[in-house]
Amino acid sequence: MLSLSQSLDAQLRAAMQRAFPEVDAGLDPQLAPASKPEFGDFQANGALPLAKPLKQAPRQIATAIVEQLQADPAFTDLCLEPQIAGPGFINLTIRPERLAAEVSARLGDERLGVPAVENPAPVVVDFSSPNIAKEMHVGHLRSTIIGDSLARVLEFRGHPVLRLNHVGDWGTQFGMLITHLKQVAPEALDTADAVDLGDLVAFYREAKKRFDDDEAFQSTSRDEVVKLQGGDPVSLKAWGLLCDQSRREFQKIYDRLDIRLSERGESFYNPFLPAVIDGLKAAELLVTDDGAQCVFLEGVQGKDGKPLPVIVQKSDGGFNYATTDLAAIRYRFGAAPEGDGARRVVYVTDAGQANHFAGVFQVAERAGWIPDGARLEHVPFGLVQGEDGKKLKTRAGDTVRLRDLLDEAVERAETDLRSRLMEEERSESEEFIQHVAGTVGLAAVKYADLSQNRITNYQFSFDRMLALQGNTAPYLLYAVVRIAGIARKGGDLAATNAQLNFSEPQEWALVRELLKFDAVIAEVEEELLPNRLCSYLFELSQVFNRFYDQVPVLKADPEALASRLALCRLTADTLRLGLGLLGIATLDRM
Repeated sequence: MLSLSQSLDAQLRAAMQRAFPEVDAGLDPQLAPASKPEFGDFQANGALPLAKPLKQAPRQIATAIVEQLQADPAFTDLCLEPQIAGPGFINLTIRPERLAAEVSARLGDERLGVPAVENPAPVVVDFSSPNIAKEMHVGHLRSTIIGDSLARVLEFRGHPVLRLNHVGDWGTQFGMLITHLKQVAPEALDTADAVDLGDLVAFYREAKKRFDDDEAFQSTSRDEVVKLQGGDPVSLKAWGLLCDQSRREFQKIYDRLDIRLSERGESFYNPFLPAVIDGLKAAELLVTDDGAQCVFLEGVQGKDGKPLPVIVQKSDGGFNYATTDLAAIRYRFGAAPEGDGARRVVYVTDAGQANHFAGVFQVAERAGWIPDGARLEHVPFGLVQGEDGKKLKTRAGDTVRLRDLLDEAVERAETDLRSRLMEEERSESEEFIQHVAGTVGLAAVKYADLSQNRITNYQFSFDRMLALQGNTAPYLLYAVVRIAGIARKGGDLAATNAQLNFSEPQEWALVRELLKFDAVIAEVEEELLPNRLCSYLFELSQVFNRFYDQVPVLKADPEALASRLALCRLTADTLRLGLGLLGIATLDRM
């Protein structure tokens, strides 16, 4: 009901202006969804804050506003008679015929009533961001899934979105890795695919152990970093081999999860690092402290009570993550062709990096690198924990590889499906079983993550996420299958342009829930909280179940049948679209 609430808000503001022309500012109707169904659809609380400046009782103010509203034909066409409640709340109920017209309009709209933004602006979403020569693990799960869902919502609203994978493909660890590669597999530098670096984790561990135990290897590795940064062709070739191998492994995961990303590693920003230092000098922010170039933060103090520094150039002249992130901010907000021209930049990383980004964002703002009206946002998320409440690990105490976690989810979904088919004495093809198990397993992992408030930690449980009951992906996927099946049984009746008529309370409850979809999408776009969409989809399925259990649909009287089938079809379409915006594929049969 986004468009209805916007119309209502404008009518309320105009009514307040007519009622109280002497008030220059502060005429905010404070329109919000009604807290309970019996109060109507919306509640305007704007009379209460006017009591003091107008020196009138809030109910008296509300009465004057209502009188002006009822003199407005546009309002009386939209709402039933307003009701004043409590100290001065105005309860507003949309006319039934307007609600029915909204449902009818959505039936023929592939966007289901969600408008595209009027002024789309380029958005950068920075997410996933694994490190080269390390396998993606469970820690990358949240960034990848949350970032993808936010990108989908922003794209759906009409913003041009650049999905960036800020891969860790540069830094001191590459001296160690390249030295190890040159020594254990020199043939890889001359012959394509001469060595399979498939288990990149093992390769990294071997190099790290040598680095920790062998001083000669350590010294050679440091020299190798200098060669790499200096553009030595052999070092660059070894670096490229490691990056390509890692990229292929990452892409297998992204393909499986239906994730689209444009890779732009840390190395991309190397040419822009000196300009960061020059820019901070020009802004008179740079301070030399113990040989390092720093910017001291305002309002952020260390344990010693002194301002904390953001180091942007080490005493040996080297740069670090903060320098790279500042270069990235400048490039992302910079005008094309020297930048991305973004108006909103979103970083999806774990909450442990909150202080880092708060410092970097402050430095960028003080340097004047964030354009007026542009938004720079960190989207933090908590840890994935085991059922014991501790960080999720394998039984051996290792980090859980993302590939293994997804494999197990699909295997468990397949086991559950085969068991259910036996109980139901159903016979299905192997192709059907593999497709359904793969869809349900991956959907379960995604939805279990996205349905949590991202800011908090959550406990990973295969049993809970694969359950057919409760707020889970399997439950919602089954709801889509069931509701779409009902609509199919009704034939083409729901697709007619017949006037929709609703009379039962359960019908109106479902109508109102369906019409919340556009406001929920706008809320996710603004607040970047995918769990709001998950909660809505689950609540919609619950409201539909109450409607279907208490009101006959396929056996309805002929005059009610088309309208009820229309509600079934719109519910199925809304669930499909909502799940799609979460990156979750739906099924025709389960």
